[in-house]
Amino acid sequence: MHGEVRDPELPGRLLVVERDQLIPWLRGRTDGDFATPTEACPGWTVRDVLAHCSSALMRAVEGRFEEGVFSPESNDRDIAERADWTNAQVVDELERGMTEAGPVIAKAGGTLDGLALGEWVHAGDVREALGVPGAYAGVGLPYALDLLARITRERGHVPLHADLDDVDQPLRFGDGSGERTPGRYIGDAPTLVRLYAGRPVDAAGFELAGVGVGELNIFG
Repeated sequence: MHGEVRDPELPGRLLVVERDQLIPWLRGRTDGDFATPTEACPGWTVRDVLAHCSSALMRAVEGRFEEGVFSPESNDRDIAERADWTNAQVVDELERGMTEAGPVIAKAGGTLDGLALGEWVHAGDVREALGVPGAYAGVGLPYALDLLARITRERGHVPLHADLDDVDQPLRFGDGSGERTPGRYIGDAPTLVRLYAGRPVDAAGFELAGVGVGELNIFG
């Protein structure tokens, strides 16, 4: 069953798969693209999101987790520290982070697994900002779903039974103890990812019963 046992290599695989799609695409974007505001991260441009992603991964690679790390203030400082960098330098650091963070995350016992999922979601945020169809889909989606299933289970998140239009078998997310009646989701996988990530969704594009939209958000 998806997400039942931790695969320590899964977060790294997700990062590498996403790296191979995202980095070449980013290298072909214009400076104007990097300056585009993002809807998913109000106040941040595409460049800001990428700088946040690269700095977060390098913190993992270098083991820099001081008090308050990943707070809004810490994130803003990380972005500001890269203000004088070229867009190419930001992309270079992101590529390095996506390459080197996997083994570190694997050895962390699960405490950093959510970082890989967050990076993948932010890649979707960037594609969405630049009008790319299927922003939260692509080759990394199956890995992201597996990781999401396990993370929500380990966190005792609200249980959910998902019948996905684009996945052959139903998936279960959240608390698996059976003590709570699972909610029910019917729709496609990218929309489910949007719900768990607290991203805007088309309310007419899915059915959700027994659980509120806000209860699914794992990043809020």
